[in-house]
Amino acid sequence: GAKAAQKRERNAAKAGSNAKSQIKTNQAAMNIICQTCRQTFLLTTRAPALEEHAKNKHGKSMAECFPTAGK
Repeated sequence: GAKAAQKRERNAAKAGSNAKSQIKTNQAAMNIICQTCRQTFLLTTRAPALEEHAKNKHGKSMAECFPTAGK
């Protein structure tokens, strides 16, 4: 009913003021870059995923595409 709708509105107003976007944080963390195609990957991306990208997209080794990864 109306009471529930009012409570939802109040809670939405409270939550809206505290919500923070992580877009800028995620963009800053995209610091692993493929040297062949310049695609960016998150800092937390594991070696198997980078290896898969290098093999599937370029037919190269991970070291060729990501010389700085894991260092």
